[in-house]
Amino acid sequence: MHLLLRTLLLLITSRRRSRLSIWDSSSLPLRALPTDIDIAMHVNNGMYLSLMDLGRFDLMVRSGAWDLFRRKGWTPVVQAEQIAFRASITLWQGYSLETRIIGLDDKCIWLEQRFVVDGQVCARGYVASRLVGPDGPVSNEEIIAAVRDGLGEDVPADLVLPEWLHEWRVDVALPGSRRPAPHLW
Repeated sequence: MHLLLRTLLLLITSRRRSRLSIWDSSSLPLRALPTDIDIAMHVNNGMYLSLMDLGRFDLMVRSGAWDLFRRKGWTPVVQAEQIAFRASITLWQGYSLETRIIGLDDKCIWLEQRFVVDGQVCARGYVASRLVGPDGPVSNEEIIAAVRDGLGEDVPADLVLPEWLHEWRVDVALPGSRRPAPHLW
């Protein structure tokens, strides 16, 4: 519940922050709250993935993409994500959550997100995200056309997804929701 309230607050406050291109990096200042930590008094490993939502929302709102997508009835969803940890973020410690789009593949828009304290990366995650509309998943072609027409921004020519991320997504993918995925050990 606490993250829902933080998300709603962020959707309001991000509109007051400086405007970004969807292709820029978002830097969101945050603080480790009591609801973020575990018994070891640092941010819980699972909480990092939830906090990463805030960074993606900040980028979408500040670029105007959030309003554009909502007008079309599109909602962002995560298809796959991974994270690696280097150092803990402790209770009340301030940090920034850095977010940027790093590439596209045949289905997803990929983002890199970093938790940074005093210029040092504490954790880094990669997220494969899609947009879903009333009729199902929205193709990257439709998204790119909407961003070009609605925001006046084209995909940067130097935006190339690292091959290892594409391979990782294929390797960990589950069958689509319309295909069986039986639970068998």
